[in-house]
Amino acid sequence: MSNVSFSFRGNDTVREAMHSVFLYHAIQAGMNMGIVNPAMLEVYDEINKELLELVEDVILDKREDATERLLDYSEKHKSVKKEKTEDLEWRNYPLQERITHALVKGIDRFIEEDVEEARQQAEKPLHVIEVNLMTGMGVVGDLFGSGKMFLPQVVKSARVMKKAVAYLQPYIEAEKDGTKPANGKILMATVKGDVHDIGKNIVSVVLGCNNYEIVDLGVMVPAEKIIQAAIEHQVDVIGLSGLITPSLDEMVYIASELERQNLNFPLLIGGATTSKAHTAVKIDLKYKNAVVHVNDASRAVNVVSSLLGDRNKEYVADLKNDYSDFREKFLNRQVDKDYVSIEEAREKKFKIDWENEEIFTPNQLGITVVEDQDLKELLPFIDWSPFFRSWDLHGKYPAILEDEVVGAQAKELFKDAQVILKKILDEKLLTAKAIFGIFKANANETDDILIFDEDQRKLAKFLTLRQQAQRSKGKDYLALSDFIAPQSTGKTDYVGAFCVTTGFGTDELAGEYEKANDDYNAIMVKALADRFAEAYAEFLHKKVRTEYWGYANQENLSNEELIAEKYKGIRPAPGYPACPDHLEKNTIWDLLKVEEHIGVYLTESLAMFPTASVSGYYFGSPHAKYFGLGKITEDQLKDYAERRGCSLQEARKWLSPNLAD
Repeated sequence: MSNVSFSFRGNDTVREAMHSVFLYHAIQAGMNMGIVNPAMLEVYDEINKELLELVEDVILDKREDATERLLDYSEKHKSVKKEKTEDLEWRNYPLQERITHALVKGIDRFIEEDVEEARQQAEKPLHVIEVNLMTGMGVVGDLFGSGKMFLPQVVKSARVMKKAVAYLQPYIEAEKDGTKPANGKILMATVKGDVHDIGKNIVSVVLGCNNYEIVDLGVMVPAEKIIQAAIEHQVDVIGLSGLITPSLDEMVYIASELERQNLNFPLLIGGATTSKAHTAVKIDLKYKNAVVHVNDASRAVNVVSSLLGDRNKEYVADLKNDYSDFREKFLNRQVDKDYVSIEEAREKKFKIDWENEEIFTPNQLGITVVEDQDLKELLPFIDWSPFFRSWDLHGKYPAILEDEVVGAQAKELFKDAQVILKKILDEKLLTAKAIFGIFKANANETDDILIFDEDQRKLAKFLTLRQQAQRSKGKDYLALSDFIAPQSTGKTDYVGAFCVTTGFGTDELAGEYEKANDDYNAIMVKALADRFAEAYAEFLHKKVRTEYWGYANQENLSNEELIAEKYKGIRPAPGYPACPDHLEKNTIWDLLKVEEHIGVYLTESLAMFPTASVSGYYFGSPHAKYFGLGKITEDQLKDYAERRGCSLQEARKWLSPNLAD
């Protein structure tokens, strides 16, 4: 079953039953992906028997008059709109059911009270964890694994679990029972040079909910520390996370080191830039043991249980065969692509009629620093859609809030976000800073952008890369330098560079929640800080377009139009499709003195810290547009290395994701 949906606009009780019955039978029929509103789900066995029969008659098409009978039932049992009052009927349930209900619903208000009651009945306090809590978490795991719970709910369940365990811990220590037996021990780390950890933390929570012990090494963890900790803690699996492209090479290196040292820890690979293709082609070849790309948190539990299960050898063998087949097909597919030489690409570059082109002179040249931006000014510029995606709720804001399937859960998440958002704003818990500069500039014949001060003294050189994958006749081969007037025109053009951050205070605030065993709000803080950073980049770009540079001083765009990039000019960023060269961040940092002025620094892999930061360029030309570089060939790599003044090996290291095979 696939591509099936339904909508029922009867009373709430009937709608909840419809969602639950539909999901149950869809899964039985082999539904390959499901998006389900957990607020519309009831426990299957708790549905009124008369209603259950009527609903199944409709879903399974058992009777010709099934729809009429269900509508008649709905009419006879009209429900009024549910009041937002706390339903405490579940407090009358038996003890285990109360604990399970609290975990499934993410309610921590009574968990200590219930856990204490369980402790009084248990032979040992450890048994409360092993029996009562793990029974409840087993239900959570089953519901999440079958698509009946969403990620935010699971993280809330973890918060309840942690609070319960924290309450029991002194009693366990007093009896010296040791730690509870786990299904396995997983080491999690964001690799060296990378500071992004939201995805890693979410996977850790999900695995923890399924009774796996987590050894979290944090961020920027070098290979030797990862391997040493894996040996010392005798872990069963190593999970590696990374967001920026240099992290991909670090993962390859870790796999190579594990192989060199003849170790046998299965590897989980995850993060925004990772993929099955990179894992199969680059990492799997380096390591005899299992290497698995895990593209979302919901897959992690099944993968780990398979790696550690009774049939793990068969699973690893099948995995290796699958990656081998995938690798062969992937590499064969790559061979078919044709490329032009860098000389030909430059001859067929995007050409602007510079003789007749009017270049707008900026209202203000040089560097500007913003020490403490008011976060409230950024609120209208927040793009909320990526926020929901970070919690595995997919849909466009604000429509997602009214979505027939995910709307209720999206509203709950959004409401929780507003609570933390208000706290951040009222107590000024995050600090936003920015630095930007607008400079005279010209392009040269080798795709460089030369930066000058007001007296025409050279300040810096931005290196751009040009498309080389063969295009249809008449199509241009783009580089960012095409949007800047060449030196040969004798005209003065302009370019900008910037860095914004809203990350100062994020780690401290998230740390407070983590100390309180509240992963849900710890992750929420980091997700909100990221949204603020992107909003600040959008806000500042508008200020530059309309005031500081002023080439779009009549602009009047809505936030939706800004998100859709309807503005004039572009703000591409190093590490992204048009300019994947992360080394360009060094040039921006040197030109603007970013670390000196606003405290944002670059790791050795050129990730920005604090993580809630955005940097890039400003191009004001009306012809400027976003594009993807794609793959480049060896001749441009050599040309680039000469322009960069670095070795071919160094150039290959940083541009490896964009090199044609």
